[in-house]
Amino acid sequence: MRNIRFGIAQINSTVGDLGGNTRKIVEFIDQAKSLSVDLVTFPELAISGYPPEDLLLKPQFVKQNRECLDTIMEYSSDIAVVVGFVDSDADIYNAAALLYDKKLVGIYHKFYLPNYGVFDENRYFQAGKECPIFIIHGIGIGITICEDIWYETGPATVQAYAGARLLVNISASPYHAGKGLSRERMLATRAADNVAIVVYNNLVGGQDELVFDGNSVVFNEKGEPVGRGKQFEEDLVVVDLDTESVFRSQLHDPRRRKETPWVKKELGRVVKFEVPHGGPVAAKPPLPARQLEKLSDVAEIYQALVLGVRDYVRKNGFEKVVIGLSGGVDSSLVAVIATDALGSENVIGVSMPSRYSSSGSKSDAEALARNLGIDFRVIPIEKTFGSYLETLTESFKDAQPDTTEENIQARIRGNILFALSNKFGWLVLACSNKSETATGYTTIYGDMAGGFIPLKDVPKTMVYKLAQYRNQKGEKKELMPVGVLTKAPSAELRPNQRDIDTLPPYDILDPILKAYVEDDLAIDQIVAMGFDRATVVRVARLVDRSEYKRRQSAPGIKITPRDFGRDRRLPITNQFREG
Repeated sequence: MRNIRFGIAQINSTVGDLGGNTRKIVEFIDQAKSLSVDLVTFPELAISGYPPEDLLLKPQFVKQNRECLDTIMEYSSDIAVVVGFVDSDADIYNAAALLYDKKLVGIYHKFYLPNYGVFDENRYFQAGKECPIFIIHGIGIGITICEDIWYETGPATVQAYAGARLLVNISASPYHAGKGLSRERMLATRAADNVAIVVYNNLVGGQDELVFDGNSVVFNEKGEPVGRGKQFEEDLVVVDLDTESVFRSQLHDPRRRKETPWVKKELGRVVKFEVPHGGPVAAKPPLPARQLEKLSDVAEIYQALVLGVRDYVRKNGFEKVVIGLSGGVDSSLVAVIATDALGSENVIGVSMPSRYSSSGSKSDAEALARNLGIDFRVIPIEKTFGSYLETLTESFKDAQPDTTEENIQARIRGNILFALSNKFGWLVLACSNKSETATGYTTIYGDMAGGFIPLKDVPKTMVYKLAQYRNQKGEKKELMPVGVLTKAPSAELRPNQRDIDTLPPYDILDPILKAYVEDDLAIDQIVAMGFDRATVVRVARLVDRSEYKRRQSAPGIKITPRDFGRDRRLPITNQFREG
């Protein structure tokens, strides 16, 4: 029997922490050895962290990353190791090394360098040209990196036709809602079409605006899942793979005997490396049972937000965060996410009431803080607001009150939060959501002010779903008071103010924003979906004229397929208007 015990080390690496990433890789190699694993893999650019961006332009960074590979090599006795790193050979490459018995067996260079959405790999890397196959225990193994597996006619297919029974893809695939399902459909198709086992090893963790969900998976040659990693957590997935079954399936598949012309041409890229080894250990300890339940769509988004906040705060050296608690749903949800991510002892909530703050909002903020067990402070802004108005009396003479006075209140609150941040080293978490960010319904240097914006890519309608989900989850029900979820959304910056006075209802606004921002649909196309033309035109204008605000906002977690951070890039100075 051609069996191999395979390990997938789904790790959370930190960009630039070469030493820390190396130590973590070595720890997981030791864990894999204790389970008699024959071959263990690590994610794309596991040594450097992903994405390293312009660190790649620093020769010393590339040099030290290679030295770390040499360190890891020393721990590869009695186990084969596949690890992602930056290779340097006249140019630099996004690479995967196969190590065994303290030797470098071979290197694979990534073929397809994505240069869309959040990716800029053409900026840094040279593309690979060879398709190596590594023969371990007599089993042909093809290694590819992330984007390579997404192409039907890519290197993995070439490797399969050249004899690889096991197709390994190490990846750093960023999360957005719904991506996991489409990714798994693709991987299952690659396995079934190539009649080969597909092992997919994805990165996990938060990096600036990106979250990597892990969710590594193994598909057999029929396209059936036979192993799975946790979502949003580090994990070591160990599976016993029967490659003899692959060979039997290949014998019964006539497609294998009818290579297409492009495959015949590409087979010239194949290079084979024999890994000297006496064969897998026959007696291996039994593997512990694993049973993972996939998260629901809303639970998945919630866990992405928790992981994104935790890693942004911790990896940037902060311990505590401070949040302005208005008693509304956005700030309440941010406080709950932060508490789940960091612990109640590391979250400070600040209520900053003005003359327009309702008694319900003030009591809801206090009740939320009490339910969460976080440090709660009340800093009224009325005196400061009055002082501003008095100071500006002469300059504002003969001008009617408008949004200027409203925004002064928001900016006072932002100033107070940053004063606390400055004094105590707390990171300010701002509470704007995607609906507000898209339309500019947020105050620059006011409620936009923060070091990080967890809900920056979360539409308002999803904010409510997340709040309801979290209120129903766990032992302590209704962390967020009922009033937070039931009262009409309001900035409370003028008497009887409601969001609906300025914006369309969110159940109308959010689908229009998705169509215009994420799908790039024309106004006429959005109107054809059943929306009022005047409303669509108004929303589009709000989005277009708020670009300058968005450029000055803090980073936030990517949740949708197209966010306002690295995904959507429009010029601020721009006179194009549709319709």
